[in-house]
Amino acid sequence: MPLPSAPKPPRIDGRRLRSERTKQLIIEAFLALVREDPKVPTALQIAERAGYSVRSIFERFPDLNALRVAATDYALAQAAALAPARHADSPDRQTRLQSQVDTRAHTCERGIALWRMLMNALDESDELKVRVRRAREVTMSRLELMYKPELSVLPADERRDLLIALEALTDIENWSRMREQHGLPFEEARAVWQYAIDRLLPPTPIQTHD
Repeated sequence: MPLPSAPKPPRIDGRRLRSERTKQLIIEAFLALVREDPKVPTALQIAERAGYSVRSIFERFPDLNALRVAATDYALAQAAALAPARHADSPDRQTRLQSQVDTRAHTCERGIALWRMLMNALDESDELKVRVRRAREVTMSRLELMYKPELSVLPADERRDLLIALEALTDIENWSRMREQHGLPFEEARAVWQYAIDRLLPPTPIQTHD
């Protein structure tokens, strides 16, 4: 009896891979231009930066708003990958404070230009409004995770209000204001946030061991 033939490896669609690579390069070109100028770049500018034709852009994105949304999703996924929660279970308040503020400060530092583009284009796209809302919800969830011991001592309404205040305090626009308008170096701006959050949080409950 003939031996059964080995299963054929899945066929790789080279054209699709190339198309996806082109799509990624167009998104990266868009983001690079936004970092230089928070205005939405033109299709011609994006094409020239990516090294493709304008036609290549619109073969992959129906319009520039679709490209903006895809670039925002790409940037938010990158930001999440670069900012995992660290030390969330530490009983030491200052360890959690330093970790959360450091992560948030670096996220804001990288994302100022894109955030300004989003704010400028927000009225033109409901999809971008959804992304902005999700980004703020992620920030709220991270704050709730990192300061769980302190928040746990508050009634529900006060806990909600404090989370809203902390999210507003650590908004990316506030970071850019400290860095640009007030001219604070990175380390000093980070220290301001750490001091302010520490003052807003209630005392850390004392852990008891049975």
